[in-house]
Amino acid sequence: MFSFAHTEYLLLLVLIIPAVIFFVLNRKWKRKTKKKIGDEQLVNILAANHSAKKFSAKFYLILAAMAFTALGAANLRGAGKSEDVNRKGRDVVIAMDVSKSMLADDIKPNRLEKSKQFVSRLLEELPDDRIALIWFAGKAYLPMPLTADQGAANLFVQSAAPDAVPTQGTVIGEALRLAAESFPQQGKRYKVVLLITDGEDHDESAVTMAKQLKERGILLIAIGLGTTEGSAITEPGTTEYKKDKDGQTVVTKLNEALLKEMVFANGGLYGNMQNTDALLKEVTAVIDQLEKKGTDGEVSTNYSNYFMFFLALALLLLVIELFISERKTA
Repeated sequence: MFSFAHTEYLLLLVLIIPAVIFFVLNRKWKRKTKKKIGDEQLVNILAANHSAKKFSAKFYLILAAMAFTALGAANLRGAGKSEDVNRKGRDVVIAMDVSKSMLADDIKPNRLEKSKQFVSRLLEELPDDRIALIWFAGKAYLPMPLTADQGAANLFVQSAAPDAVPTQGTVIGEALRLAAESFPQQGKRYKVVLLITDGEDHDESAVTMAKQLKERGILLIAIGLGTTEGSAITEPGTTEYKKDKDGQTVVTKLNEALLKEMVFANGGLYGNMQNTDALLKEVTAVIDQLEKKGTDGEVSTNYSNYFMFFLALALLLLVIELFISERKTA
């Protein structure tokens, strides 16, 4: 049985419609222009070397290449052998702060890159756990729901950046609320929220949400990034420091007090990113203490992908089109 892995790319086929309309209008325009000149015999002599058939053939080749490119991007695949997957693990939602304050370099190379490195190493320690990812700044988003695909999780982690969330700020409370909603509603075990932030919260709901996580049986692990002395923030793509409205350099500091208060309300764990190796062991040990949830009966299907054939055809058609001249052969 065949299916498309990314059906949204099939919308690219819609681009064929305006291309065809442009081609038809172009041909009509050429006919009208030919008549306006008046002397059709003279026009035919001047355009004697131009082949309308070859021009049409080149267009049809480009049109077919567009179609094959869209089909390749959608990735036609065939279902192969299905296997029953028996795994036991926990559900872990990782909430990553991607606000501009995470670009501060009081932790090298900077807070955001350090958090990416930590999460990548942590994923290697949690091979049987399902992972979800939240990015937050002035808003919180769920780019990746719970999945057992560690490869996909790593890709999303590495793509985290301040421009992923256009609204700036740090809404920890909203991030925790979204994390709570990302878990299956049944059961009060097997659930962990890993919060990675500098703690510069711009709302008052963070501690309240930490308490609500506890009521839902969700363990909160808060990881603090930065130093209490603080650091200036380098504007992305420049070497200049971020300024406030008065022209003063903005200094961002780790708000350890808030993070510790949240963890105390939840009964979870607080850790500082200063010693990554020790923190990784501590976080892994805490998660390993939680009971694992069985996922017997889940079915994993292996697929054969065919996107490369469509893209190869598209490339071949474009190469052929390139070598077709619109001039008539002698």
